[in-house]
Parts: sequence; C-alpha cells; structure tokens
Amino acid sequence: MIVRCWGARGSIPVSGRDYLKYGGDTTCIEIRTQRDEIIIIDSGSGIRRLGNRLMAERRFEYTLIFTHAHWDHLIGFPFFKPIYHRKTRVTLYGCPYAQASVQQIISRIMTPPNFPVALADVHADLIFHESCAVPFEIGGMRVTPIPLSHPNEGIGYRFEEDGKSFVFLTDNELMHHHPGGMAYEDYCRFARGADLLIHDAEYVAADYLTKKSWGHTVYLDALRLALDAGVARLGLFHHNQERTDSELDAMVEDCRGLISRGGHRLDCFAMNQEMEIIL
Repeated sequence: MIVRCWGARGSIPVSGRDYLKYGGDTTCIEIRTQRDEIIIIDSGSGIRRLGNRLMAERRFEYTLIFTHAHWDHLIGFPFFKPIYHRKTRVTLYGCPYAQASVQQIISRIMTPPNFPVALADVHADLIFHESCAVPFEIGGMRVTPIPLSHPNEGIGYRFEEDGKSFVFLTDNELMHHHPGGMAYEDYCRFARGADLLIHDAEYVAADYLTKKSWGHTVYLDALRLALDAGVARLGLFHHNQERTDSELDAMVEDCRGLISRGGHRLDCFAMNQEMEIIL
C-alpha cells in the first residue's frame, strides 16, 4: 500500500513563503493498492495536481471516497482534469448526511453561478455509491467507515490490505461530541494497531479556548490517541490556514519530545503535500 498526500491544509488553500514546506492545498489523499488500483480520498484543491499526474500516466479508472461535504474537501473537483476525458471511469463513495445524495454533493458545487460547467456535462463515467456504516471492498482493499465527530457529520475510514492498515480521521474533534459522532474510546479502538494514522491536528491549546465545538482537534490530543491506540506512525493533518511551516515544525518537535520522554515508540510527523508513505 502506498499513501500519497496531495493536500494537507484545512479550511482554505493558502500560499506564500511561510507555507512552502507543508504546502497550501486542501485535503486530498491517494492510495495505490498492491494491485495498482487507485483510491482517492476527498477532492480538496490538492486533487488538481493529482489529476495532472494521472493524465500524464494515462490512468483513467479510480475510486473517489468522500469524508464529508464541507467546501475545502470538494473545492478541487471541478479542476480534476480526468473528469473531462471520455475514457475516465470514477466510482464515488460517501455518506450524504445533510444532502440528498453523494451525487448532489458534487453537483451543487458545479451548478451555475458556482461553476460554469454542470456535472451532467462532464465526459467521465461517474458511478455513485452511498456507504455510511457498512464496510466495503475495493479489489483486495477492505474499507471500514466510522462516523466523525464534526459539524454536519462525516466519515473516517480504515483501509486494510495484506496485513497493513491505514486509518484516516480528518475533521474529527476528539474532545467534543458532535451529533452522530463517537466517543474517544471508539476512535481508539478503531485505530488500534494501525501502521499509519493520519488525524486532524488543526489546533494548539490556545486555539481551543475559543474554538471548541468547531470540529477539530488539538494536536496533543491526536498524539494521545495515537499512543493509546498503539499505532506505529502518526501524521498530523488538516493544518490551520494560519499555521506556518515553523509553527508546524514546533508542534512536531513537541510531540517527538513527549514521545521520547515517555519511552514510547511512535514515529510522528506533520503531513506535507509531497509526502509518500509506503506500508
């Protein structure tokens, strides 16, 4: 299993010299399975660059899985070049929650005046599936969903293949229970023993004094979850739009210091939009 990050920023894309190391694109993760199938998680602004790579590789068939319908996780879809190619076939999974369907989630962002091209006018073959609670298979990959604790709800996922596991929990507030969300202990069980956990770590403690219930987690709580769940690697994710490279470096160093002083074995880092992890 290969996990590639094409966007790790939260809320809105950013640019500038303070964001060069970790990048400014919003959520998009690519998984390549052992069978070389392509799974994409979310279509934040990072999916634009992924689309360019897929076109260069002449790859036209993939699965796109959505965590939720907030704008920063959808904004790149109209700029994903493969959907304008007649050879492209995309199978889409997600849970609609406040929307009528997964198809409506996408079609709304491509409805004038939001965007000049309607979803019905793209050339790709789009196959929609709604999956809120039941595990499903993508080739040899088992995908297990779990509700996120987030405003308007959402879905996290555990991906398992050939004894390796990757858990993706973005936009998940561990210290506040949103309607439809789960308890800390549930997320701990869900992530238990994962080879890689990528978790929302948008806030520092000072942020949380005024932003509790906004749907995101203090990075030290994400670290605690990783330690309690016994995961091997933790990627801090959904970086705040104002968080500079140096500030993210400081968060990582703080985590690594706590891991070392506690005698734990955990590889902790902040995700960047050029990162590739092989499991």
